[in-house]
Amino acid sequence: MKVMVPVKRVVDSNVKVRVKSDGTGVDLVNVKMSMNPFDEIAMEEAVRLRERGVATEVIAVSCGTAACLETLRTAMAIGADRGILVLTNEDLQPLAVAKLLKALLDKEQPQIVVMGKQAVDDDCNQTGQMLAALAGLAQATFASKLEVADGRATVTREVDSGLETISVALPAVVTVDLRLNEPRYVTLPNIMKAKKKPIDTLTPEDLGVDARPRLTVVAMKEPPSRSAGIRVPDVAALVARLRDEAKLI
Repeated sequence: MKVMVPVKRVVDSNVKVRVKSDGTGVDLVNVKMSMNPFDEIAMEEAVRLRERGVATEVIAVSCGTAACLETLRTAMAIGADRGILVLTNEDLQPLAVAKLLKALLDKEQPQIVVMGKQAVDDDCNQTGQMLAALAGLAQATFASKLEVADGRATVTREVDSGLETISVALPAVVTVDLRLNEPRYVTLPNIMKAKKKPIDTLTPEDLGVDARPRLTVVAMKEPPSRSAGIRVPDVAALVARLRDEAKLI
């Protein structure tokens, strides 16, 4: 069984994001980049499927500039067998990424796509659902547990009311949540091995996909700084203050 895992290069989650002075986007100059944390979890789960003998090959896929090669190498250091880079300088949006993944899905014919439920840079939470819709596949989102056997995937997913367990026929798209697993530490020997693993490079044109953005960012600004707290002498003053605040909303 072949598993495909899309991975995205994003601003490292420990970095404070800053908006450009002209408000056109996020300032990426000299900013540390890393793999999207949700995608790390997806890659770890795919490698575990292979280690359990359920999967035979894990393919990492990334879409973007040549800098995404670093993200693919990290994915292969975790355990992916090979990588595919869709090289483009376009500002890729969820629909464009879903179309690119759909073209790769048709080309590679994986039995399951395991991917992060969202990226921490835009928090769109759309690509997995769009991919499943475009490909006409079953989908299981927000997975906190995944079991694959007998041509089906059993997924425990987190919903507002608790946990829900569903079973979907393969091929399918599964998006993963934070509590699915703890990604392994990438060791130096595995980093060295990853440098020898193959990476195929394609373009949107090779896949017959128009990846131009459909949405335009009008403006971007940082959220207002949090105001300082106040102290009140007693409960009565607190209640009065809360009533005053409620009138202002």
